[in-house]
Amino acid sequence: MDQFDVCIVGAGVVGLAIAYEISRSPQFQHRSIVILEAQPSFGQQTSSRNSEVIHAGIYYASGSLKARLCVRGKELLYQHCRQFDVSCRPLGKFIVGQQSDAEQLHAVKAKADDNGVHDLQWISQSSLRRKEPALNSELALFSPSTGIIDSHGYMQNLLQLSQNQAVHFAPHTVVNSLAFDRDNFLVQSTITDSRNTECYEFRCNILINSAGLQAQTVAHNIADYDRALIPELHMCKGDYFNFIGNNPFRHLIYPIPEANETGLGIHATLDLSSQLRFGPDTEYVDAIHYAIDESKAGLFAAAIAKYYPAITPEQLVPAYAGVRPKITAPGEPAADFAIQDGADTGMPGLIQLFGMESPALTASLAIGEVVRDMLGGY
Repeated sequence: MDQFDVCIVGAGVVGLAIAYEISRSPQFQHRSIVILEAQPSFGQQTSSRNSEVIHAGIYYASGSLKARLCVRGKELLYQHCRQFDVSCRPLGKFIVGQQSDAEQLHAVKAKADDNGVHDLQWISQSSLRRKEPALNSELALFSPSTGIIDSHGYMQNLLQLSQNQAVHFAPHTVVNSLAFDRDNFLVQSTITDSRNTECYEFRCNILINSAGLQAQTVAHNIADYDRALIPELHMCKGDYFNFIGNNPFRHLIYPIPEANETGLGIHATLDLSSQLRFGPDTEYVDAIHYAIDESKAGLFAAAIAKYYPAITPEQLVPAYAGVRPKITAPGEPAADFAIQDGADTGMPGLIQLFGMESPALTASLAIGEVVRDMLGGY
């Protein structure tokens, strides 16, 4: 039976960043690492269906993993993009509101300072009108370290760098069951391509569950695992609409997050070709699907009009949708990343990652560092 030192389940951006960080560490050089992915290629679910924003680390609870790893991950991500020529651009972001929103904007600034984000700048209304004349806003904060990235190019780069370190990539591979036996795991999987299906069993010393929307399923498939340690999955769908017409913005535009919103509100983001899109909204769903209701254009336009009054529903066409793997139900406070190691799980060598939603793309390399350090004793 084949034996690997490390098996990573899930080739989204977090799984790929973990593979990259582990494979380049001296501890794991010349050790066998495999990445299993159920889809035909890497990053085909949450990792490729988001805003492609490099977040500054502004909104997350002080002292949380999300706050700490976003700030650290942002630094690592910009450095990585420069080193390996991955396309990104620090466009900057305006967080906009009216005079009546002053208290909330000051709270955003205070939260950013608590999180170690000290580059937010107050922008006067006259300066904002010069920079973004299409905006209807009386107050604004500017985040110069917020940017955009080619997420596919970034993931492709991580995989290539990992494969250069002899990491094996196994797409079309679904994990069916896992069993812990003293010092290793027995993994039973099914490999399916367009013509053949075969069962494949192997052993590994370290198992890292980074399966995103399927992380809970993988955890439930571990024999004799304490189910109380598995947070419940709440899938939250977000739709995006493309803007038809001349793009009026040069920066990312975010409204002030409302207290009852699950996300950051319907914001304006640009891709690397300066195409403008709006989203995402939030809708909890029972199953993964990516269909967009075109009639939502009116609701989107009403939300966007608060900061861009010239918008019309006719200028919005469905773009794409994504599903976030949240671990809190509707109406509950936002949860932190959940990263469990052997001390938490009672199974040495097992690391599980749950709730890897935004800002996981920005934080990916920092998450990789955390997992690498958790494996220091192996």
